[in-house]
Amino acid sequence: MNSVIIYEMKKVGLIYDDIFLRHETPKWHPECKERLIAIIDALKSSEIWDKLIHIKPRKADFKDIEAVHTHDYIERLKGMRTGYADPDTYISANSFETALYAAGAVMEAIDRCKKGEIERAFCAVRPPGHHAEAEKAMGFCIFNNVAVGARYAQKRGYKKIFIIDFDVHHGNGTQHMFEEDDSVFYFSTHEYPHYPGTGSGSERGKGKGEGYTYNVPLNSGSGNKDYLHIYQDMLPDLARRFTPDIIIVSAGYDIRAEDPLSGIRVSDEGIRGMVNSILSCAEVPVIFALEGGYDLQALGKSVLLTIKEMLA
Repeated sequence: MNSVIIYEMKKVGLIYDDIFLRHETPKWHPECKERLIAIIDALKSSEIWDKLIHIKPRKADFKDIEAVHTHDYIERLKGMRTGYADPDTYISANSFETALYAAGAVMEAIDRCKKGEIERAFCAVRPPGHHAEAEKAMGFCIFNNVAVGARYAQKRGYKKIFIIDFDVHHGNGTQHMFEEDDSVFYFSTHEYPHYPGTGSGSERGKGKGEGYTYNVPLNSGSGNKDYLHIYQDMLPDLARRFTPDIIIVSAGYDIRAEDPLSGIRVSDEGIRGMVNSILSCAEVPVIFALEGGYDLQALGKSVLLTIKEMLA
């Protein structure tokens, strides 16, 4: 008699709300609300929409944001009406509140994981976060969503946080916020040299955090073979040695070959392989938070591929 093995689907949360469409940017700006519309359309038209646990984000409190950002910066942003917080980062009337919900989405995902309601989560949010420094907006980013989430996770009992950042641009803000901290490991693959200019292999952390920053700079033109080598052969050993309690991912899909802001050439195969390696590198909750990705079709498809792997 043949035995049948039944694999139980993972409990995956999708944290999303239309409030993220209220962060308005100029028509020409690549970080636009159509990015999230493309993602939600791709998910709704697939067979996985009804397999997800749909969760609304919550609004982060100022004290949560102040875990990684300065009080003066928060007050300065709160007082802005419209205009540029830096040469790339546009602030509209609803951007401040929307950014609080973007950070709060990661916090909500952490709470749901802690309660056992979900095992993995995808936070479909904007504005993105990983360029935001403690005291300033930068590179389309207002609050550092993943960094806020990491500090909140520690409050909720996840002591050791492993942050993985695969956006084409180095997450300067995240690195700087944790570079002296040995309880948060920051791992980044990114095109280099490229915006924002940080992320060389020699940047390994400072003080007691030395060795807990791990940058893998990649030349323009790098593709699936390069990324799969890193994520399948290098990442698992780093995670095994660090023994994280939770993994938080800065998911930037501007690594796609189709992306207008990238020289990296990753395709569907690369996305699937990277995500699979991230999910299997430690038996802990995994939370993805959207960062970049500016070709709408490639972005929607990439998030769909990611969540399919998360459900498996």
